[in-house]
Amino acid sequence: MKPKTYIRLIFFFLFISSMIFAKKSQGQIQSMEGPRIGVTLITPGESADYLNLHTGNPAFTTQYGWQWESRFASGTHTTGLVEWIAVLGGMEHGKFLPSVSSIVGFRNSDGFEMGFGPNLSAAGLGMVVAMGITYKVGELNIPVNIAWVPKKDYERGGLFSPSETVYFGSTFTLLVGFNMGTK
Repeated sequence: MKPKTYIRLIFFFLFISSMIFAKKSQGQIQSMEGPRIGVTLITPGESADYLNLHTGNPAFTTQYGWQWESRFASGTHTTGLVEWIAVLGGMEHGKFLPSVSSIVGFRNSDGFEMGFGPNLSAAGLGMVVAMGITYKVGELNIPVNIAWVPKKDYERGGLFSPSETVYFGSTFTLLVGFNMGTK
């Protein structure tokens, strides 16, 4: 097997196992959910070309979505998290760019949070790294996060077509929203 195949299998395993863990942990500590809005910068590549009509420039797109969070391994100063974020981008361009991420990480008592996990989008399967801060106002949580998905390149071709490398640019996303406990 090629190294890229191994990496894809690892990402897929992390994606599936985080789904299972999040489902099992929902009754243990606390579940949260709420809307997200934001903006994404897409560096040059296939996705940016799709939005910019093949100009070869970076692209910006808005994001609209929902976030689900399960807290586990709660300690005095640190809480473990599993988050699912589903967003839709490209609407202002008349395009459909869905993305789903599963992030495993932590949040400290000051609200700083950080994590990583698999990201599934129109560009394929990749890894997302995210960090941010959650402000608490009474029972309301207001998260402000930045996320980075590294650039990807895939070999594309088939039995009857020549092989070519397809490049997808990195994405940098700023998301804000709010959530409250669901239990």
